[in-house]
Amino acid sequence: MNDPLVFQFLFMCLTKILFICNPGLAGYYRTFIRALYHGLNRRYPVWVVSHAGHCKPPNGMGMTEDTDIKELEDVFGLHGQIEHKLDFLRKNVPKDMKLVLIGHSIGCYITLEMMKRASEFQVLRSVLLFPTIERMAQSPQGKLLTPVLCKLRYILYMPVYLLSFLPERVKTSMVRFVLRGLKYPDEASIVTSLNLFSVDCVANVLYMASQEMMKVVERDSTTIKQNLKKLIFYYGVADNWCPQQYFEEIKMDFPDGDIRLCEKGIRHAFVLDASREVAAMITDWLQDILTRL
Repeated sequence: MNDPLVFQFLFMCLTKILFICNPGLAGYYRTFIRALYHGLNRRYPVWVVSHAGHCKPPNGMGMTEDTDIKELEDVFGLHGQIEHKLDFLRKNVPKDMKLVLIGHSIGCYITLEMMKRASEFQVLRSVLLFPTIERMAQSPQGKLLTPVLCKLRYILYMPVYLLSFLPERVKTSMVRFVLRGLKYPDEASIVTSLNLFSVDCVANVLYMASQEMMKVVERDSTTIKQNLKKLIFYYGVADNWCPQQYFEEIKMDFPDGDIRLCEKGIRHAFVLDASREVAAMITDWLQDILTRL
């Protein structure tokens, strides 16, 4: 089970904002969701849900405890991750509660699937950031990583296992070294990255990624068309997971959709150094609809 980071608000309201993330570790988004929560004047609770199995569970608890999805055959696969998020909503959100869904990367694919599979939820808006919703294996980054993820990922387990025995301060120094190129690295990203020294977590992350390469192929234009007025897409200019070509094609197919292209040079993994900037942007997008509630 992956507990959400829940920011409670001081008075009752009718909307919850749920963030579905990728990478699948909620800690990467701590700065982002705090900035979003405060940007919306602390009026709406913001919940972020990790992918199942991507972070270490509390001591004494297994990866699939306290969840109804453990009966699934493939809990940590792409289908299981979608059901994991739906299970969270069904257990924690009343049917009359209005929702704003925010997805990042593969979280956008999961968000669209949730809207298709569970139309009973009252979704006001879905914000899809750097959406990997089609042709992942054909993207520049996909072409590079698909062979590794689908055929060679097992060779990575032994190095991770050996590194897991290092002292925490050494692991932290290694993470800081990897992120040294960032001008202002997010401290939450450094702490959260320590989960990636767990073989179980890395195995689940890589397994899900391998399924993404194989299963995220055709864009679900039917679901997009049915929910177009609820969707906001945000593509990057130099995004190697969802290149500008994908933006141009979806913009051509849905000329009336709210489909935007980043003009600020924000990277796909925005949580590493642009959490507050993206949160401020989304706050502006949501203010109008939230003030009408």
